[in-house]
Amino acid sequence: MELELNKNLKDVPISGIRRFSELAAKTKGCVSLSIGEPDFDTPESIKESAVYALQNGKTHYPPNVGTSELLDAICKFEKKNGRTYDKENVIFTLGATEALFTALCGILNPQDEVIIPVPAFGLYEQIVKFCGARCVFYDTSKTDFQIRYEDISSLLTDKTKAVILNSPNNPTGTVYTRSSLDSVCRAVSGRPVFVISDEVYRDLSYTQSVASVSDYPQLHRQSLIVQSFSKPYAMTGWRAGYLMGDASVIKEIKKIHQLAVVSGVSFIMDACICALKQDTSAMSDEYRIRRDYVCMRLDGMGLEYKKPEGAFYVFPSISKYNLTSEQFCTRLIEQAGLCLVPGSCFGCDGYVRISYCYSREALKTGLDRLEGFIDSL
Repeated sequence: MELELNKNLKDVPISGIRRFSELAAKTKGCVSLSIGEPDFDTPESIKESAVYALQNGKTHYPPNVGTSELLDAICKFEKKNGRTYDKENVIFTLGATEALFTALCGILNPQDEVIIPVPAFGLYEQIVKFCGARCVFYDTSKTDFQIRYEDISSLLTDKTKAVILNSPNNPTGTVYTRSSLDSVCRAVSGRPVFVISDEVYRDLSYTQSVASVSDYPQLHRQSLIVQSFSKPYAMTGWRAGYLMGDASVIKEIKKIHQLAVVSGVSFIMDACICALKQDTSAMSDEYRIRRDYVCMRLDGMGLEYKKPEGAFYVFPSISKYNLTSEQFCTRLIEQAGLCLVPGSCFGCDGYVRISYCYSREALKTGLDRLEGFIDSL
């Protein structure tokens, strides 16, 4: 007897980032600059808030979408970014991953199309395919990783259900210009198309401000904003994030959240309230220093890249070596003991992703190995 699973699972690709990280873990002495996880520990005040909540009995079921106090804190925090969301516009989720899953499962039907500008985080493709929908990839590598109206409008069909944006971007560190977002707005405004904006790196930006689709009133009903506590507050293991959108949309898609996880973790919610009051500038300043060091080293190696404006990644081109990005990264592990992530994992071959949320010592060791490997090619 053969048991049949969900057919859509066959089309869901395995995470390439994890695949290369596992190969690195099996290679003795290999240095990894592959995972996007801050090397900082969660600030003490945030941890203390969780401990206090535990000691005071916050171990019971919380409201499905989050406590009233947490939702109020999120709305107050978002107001600083010019967003006037109320509690009915927010779902507290198990990280940005669940927020994305809830959003996409809540809006997609089989055969719907989702436009994904690439390079892009591989999770988008995985969830879209799990939902039985189709990915329409838009290569932005020829336009400085920005979006042009003529390009994105040409991809729209009567099956288009959503566009996924990520700014600051993983893996490039690019921040979308106002022109890029104007192009998206002009293309989808008035159409039955959602815009899902993954903004988990918004508070790790090196520019004055980061434009968002939430700046466009005409897109308010169509927009779903994804946020996370993981990156700016070094809370990756806490699995905390949130999803924001029009109240009528949130009312329906919160059913997915309730079915999948019931709610977030009760005692973590107090820690998240504390996190929203934190000054994260010290971590951002350190990432900027690391970025500048990595860029200086890449300049010395003769590698071309776009200087990151946010997040903690740089995405140099390796196309001149006549190797696929998978070949390059596999040989780099085997011959130099360094793990980077192939650009193919983000839908854009000919590049590699370097994560610089590692210590300065680890960055120096890794980049020394990269330089030696390049010199041997």
